[in-house]
Amino acid sequence: MQIKQQKIIILSPAHPLRGGIAASSERLAQELTRAGAEVVIYSYALQYPGFLFPGKTQFTDDPAPEGVKIETRINSINPFNWVTTGRALARAQPDRVIVRFWLPFMGPALGSILRMARLFSRKRFTITALVDNIIPHEKRPGDLVFSAYFVGACDAFVVMSRSVGEEIQSFLNKRVAPVRFAPHPIYNQYGAILPASAARRMLKIPENVPLVLFFGFIRKYKGLDLLLEALAQYPGLHAIIAGECYEDWQFYQQIIDQHQLAERVHLHLDFISNDTVNQYFSAADLVVQPYRSATQSGISQIAYHFEKPMIVTNVGGLPEIVTDGVSGYVVAPEPGAIAAAMQDFFGQNRADELQKGVREEKKRFSWEALTAALMG
Repeated sequence: MQIKQQKIIILSPAHPLRGGIAASSERLAQELTRAGAEVVIYSYALQYPGFLFPGKTQFTDDPAPEGVKIETRINSINPFNWVTTGRALARAQPDRVIVRFWLPFMGPALGSILRMARLFSRKRFTITALVDNIIPHEKRPGDLVFSAYFVGACDAFVVMSRSVGEEIQSFLNKRVAPVRFAPHPIYNQYGAILPASAARRMLKIPENVPLVLFFGFIRKYKGLDLLLEALAQYPGLHAIIAGECYEDWQFYQQIIDQHQLAERVHLHLDFISNDTVNQYFSAADLVVQPYRSATQSGISQIAYHFEKPMIVTNVGGLPEIVTDGVSGYVVAPEPGAIAAAMQDFFGQNRADELQKGVREEKKRFSWEALTAALMG
């Protein structure tokens, strides 16, 4: 897809901020640039106040992405900043603004910036929201009002799971606005697939054990406890838990202690840097996402890149990403169902069969499809 002579500004977290939203927006900027557009990301000077951020730091030590122009501008809690950022956006005279939305807390800032830009701009431009979530997994007072305020500032919406598209329709009321679907593209910026034996040596994990991977930030809705309970039903199976814990870790440690899992659970509870992601996915036989709720998940798209079969739960948009019996398993979010899928995978030697399905299924998830939806 060619996007000639268009200036596009993306409102999104970006380097040096860390996380999946930042990584995917940077990759999107690279794809739009490759297609011929002039692209700038307006990132956040302040993304979350400290009391709202449960992790150790919001910043990464990874190098900046190549070929991506990033300007640090947005303050999520300062209304004066919203006016100045809106004016700057108007002065830039973009042809299109793409704005990432994943949390209602950002609604007042983003909704105000977009309205200010419209007010002060001498040039008509299109505002397209790329919406990860419109109703959050962890609800707070004001969520619906903040999301509605944001929705009212946008011309069109692109979603990466159909359930989010249905939720957006409820905010539009009688207003007509396009809501287009494109599945989350493959994350292909995390390096090459490594030999499993080499990756396990790097991580100090036994080379000859069956191994599953839980990857990403640990939150209650992601169901790590369900995986640990399932692991207790499958003697001999090992698991890597890789990602920073945003909860009280003691809750999970008690399950590990109760079922005497310590020798089989390999903990890497710091934020995983970009240059080591391939070690974790290359080491594992199977990726498990035991989520209690979900829309889409970037973890699935990393697993596709590393050609790893998956177990996902039948919540939100996850069954749209993983085809049961082809690229993995779609199961109920409860320990028995997760354990049964793991037992089938290892006990029936399904690795080669499902890996073949992963290689075929990954063709569905292209950056070209997402950019086409955004430019539609």
